[in-house]
Amino acid sequence: MTDSQASALPPPPATTSAQLPSPDTGLPEVSARYIWLMVLAQFGVFIAFITPLAISLSVRLAQLAPGHEEYLGYITGAGAATVVVTGPLLGVLSDRTRSRLGRRRPFMVVGTLVGIVSLVVMATAPSVLVLGLGWVLAQLGWGQALGALTNSQADRLPESQRGKVAGLVGFGTLVAPAVGVTLAGGFVGDPLLLFLVPGAIGAVLVALFVALVPEPDSRGSSFGAPLTIGALARKYVFDPRRYPDYSWAWLSRFLFYFGLTLNTTFVAFFLASRLGVGVQEVAGTVAALSGLGVLATSAGAIGGGFLSDRLRRRRAFVLAAGAVFALGAAVMALAGNLPLLFAGSLTTSIALGMFSAVDQALVLDVLPERESEAGRFMGIIGFATSVPQSAAPLVAPVVLAVGATATGKNYTLLFFVAAACTVLSGLAVLRVKSVR
Repeated sequence: MTDSQASALPPPPATTSAQLPSPDTGLPEVSARYIWLMVLAQFGVFIAFITPLAISLSVRLAQLAPGHEEYLGYITGAGAATVVVTGPLLGVLSDRTRSRLGRRRPFMVVGTLVGIVSLVVMATAPSVLVLGLGWVLAQLGWGQALGALTNSQADRLPESQRGKVAGLVGFGTLVAPAVGVTLAGGFVGDPLLLFLVPGAIGAVLVALFVALVPEPDSRGSSFGAPLTIGALARKYVFDPRRYPDYSWAWLSRFLFYFGLTLNTTFVAFFLASRLGVGVQEVAGTVAALSGLGVLATSAGAIGGGFLSDRLRRRRAFVLAAGAVFALGAAVMALAGNLPLLFAGSLTTSIALGMFSAVDQALVLDVLPERESEAGRFMGIIGFATSVPQSAAPLVAPVVLAVGATATGKNYTLLFFVAAACTVLSGLAVLRVKSVR
């Protein structure tokens, strides 16, 4: 997501040192202080936001409606739909905000406050309906804070630092759920603390970023024509012919996450099928794969992000990530024993880390209208993640039914389709011309 529009970018923090100009864009490099405060802030948001999804929502739902686990899907589905509807809207409003705090920081502050309120609502919810409302508020609040932090990266990061920051942020957001779940485990008996302790950590870390990373006053900014309902509706779409590199990057992300979702949604049932045991008996295997997967994904994110910055290459890493993921998915598709299943799964995890970091940097490299509409285009790129996560689980049963027998579904075909999607993702990014 990048154009060379240095004059419109906020200056680095006042205490920044060693502000070196980027040879590609003219943007000053951000300081280590900015980077680590960004990593901590996103780490905090994920602790506050993902902990309810991982455990707290389930605990409260079991208290409010025992035996109705299906309600969790309705609640999380409503939250996901909220993100799809509001993502570009909040991005556009952030782009056009006039305030003494700048364009992004007000959304961090308001988002965090709404996020805290959402946690209180969920902790004290007297019914499933109110619990669901709380989760929608959480998506709006913490999602808004996270979006503003990402928009700050679009505003400030030069090309030479995008991969590194994406890798470090990716590592932080991978570790955050594990930390959050561990914390929550100590407060299962107290619903209020179960939600608010992770939320307090998130609020403090976002507040540190807001307080210590200044942003220019935007009260004198001009944003052109007024924002009407019709104009706002048009902000949800864009002309691929006008922004071809951004369009190919969008398609590449869509294809990768479609393949990823096909690969991961039914993993417990897949493992049970391959190992010849019941689904309940693979819980330990899934937990072990998840733990090792965090390490493998972190290695891929940090390694891919740092190397792509050092070598000044993005497309080759995205292509490699798609191919490596496909290799891992193919190994899983053909595996008949636990060691091969682990090898395939960890291979896909390394590829996921590499893709998530380098693709984020590439999207920042090709982001259109950085000066005036970075938030809008960051919101639209979010569709490339959220739509596959909703659509792939609907497509998967159709694939599983092809050639299925009385003894099992066609997981081999499903995993090969996932592999094909990630290979196509890598090939799509080769059509990006403005980034090496």
